[in-house]
Amino acid sequence: MASTNGTQPDSLSLLRQSIASQILPIPTTDADPSTQSESNTTLAQASYLIFNSQSSHNGAQHVAIPLTQPTRFISPAAGDKPLDLRSVYFCWLNKDTGVGDYITATQAHNEELKQAGKSETITNLVFAEKLDLVTWLAGEIGENESEHIKSLDDNRKTSREATDAATIAQGGEDVEMRDAGVEGAGRKQEEERLREIYAGERKMGDRNTVLRGSKIQDFADVRKKYSAMFFAKSRGGAPGQNVVPSLTNNPALRPPIKSQSGRRPEPIILLSPSASSLLRMPNIKSFLEEGLYVPPEASGNSGTNILHLTRTLPSISPAKPIRFILVDDPSSFRPDYWDRLVAVFTTGQTWQFKNYKWQAPAELFSHALGVYVGWRGDAVPDTVQGWGRGVLTVNIDKGMQRWRDREVVEDVWRGIEQKMRAMGWGRDGR
Repeated sequence: MASTNGTQPDSLSLLRQSIASQILPIPTTDADPSTQSESNTTLAQASYLIFNSQSSHNGAQHVAIPLTQPTRFISPAAGDKPLDLRSVYFCWLNKDTGVGDYITATQAHNEELKQAGKSETITNLVFAEKLDLVTWLAGEIGENESEHIKSLDDNRKTSREATDAATIAQGGEDVEMRDAGVEGAGRKQEEERLREIYAGERKMGDRNTVLRGSKIQDFADVRKKYSAMFFAKSRGGAPGQNVVPSLTNNPALRPPIKSQSGRRPEPIILLSPSASSLLRMPNIKSFLEEGLYVPPEASGNSGTNILHLTRTLPSISPAKPIRFILVDDPSSFRPDYWDRLVAVFTTGQTWQFKNYKWQAPAELFSHALGVYVGWRGDAVPDTVQGWGRGVLTVNIDKGMQRWRDREVVEDVWRGIEQKMRAMGWGRDGR
């Protein structure tokens, strides 16, 4: 079924609506399946997703979208290319799968596609992209708040500009030759006369055809590369004098780069994967969000290795909470993710840092705040004490006096906020 205005429905919006209504689309081998065998198939064998919806005016509606159709999700890991619908839907089906299992499942699905005679493959999203896509599809963030999903307005504008530019470049007419008062042979004669006039005109085009031609070009990479050279004004020079700032050699003091979509980059917190750590993935969210410590084995949460939480930091973003990403395995990090690292929870065991960009504790804790959480009354490990002021040490009660946890959590957030300000995070996202 096509949309009423003749355009193809947006597959990402349809999938988000289907998830919200708890009516997932059906993989099929045909756009209009007539037999049960065509709709009772695996995702690898399917070529379409059938979206079913109920309308009070039109009754049941069915929309068939090819699984190869590009979506509005732009994946930097895939070379800033639009993600196809098959990869998006596969990511949603594996939303609760860990990093290692997700990679294995992706490889297995690509092998199934090959056996099914399909030349396409699905994209293996890195953890931050996967988290952003899953939270958007689940409706946990707003329609235009995804870091990687282009807005519908941007899509329509780009498509319209490309169509207009192509029409003009191909010599198409940009004036409708209609005259309600001219009919029959008279109208035909008038149209011929107008065509002769237009044929003698020189088509000037617009800024899109002059600067870009018939193909829309994306200069975001150029802007990203050179904007850092001109982002500040001199504080010590004459008023109004612009200078090119000298970039520091310490990456910890460089401001994080904003995403192409204009959203604030999401800071990252790394946890220790050690079994002796008091705070791990199962209980870290209840601790940092609710100010309540629950033993990891008693939290009842699943063993996910990616979480996110929000927190208002008054000196950085007083009006809008900042969304943090929490992870205990940096093996899937892209190089730019390390610029977004703001805190590292540690037990004092240096093997935790073997896969980090900075493996020496002194260098690591010059880039991010170290946080050691121990039992009140227990001695702090000598290794942690030797790391100095780069590591914040806090203690929680062993007993049932959980009312003190809130105070400890506030100390942790104050330390993270101070470190982020020192790194250059500000109200403008830097």
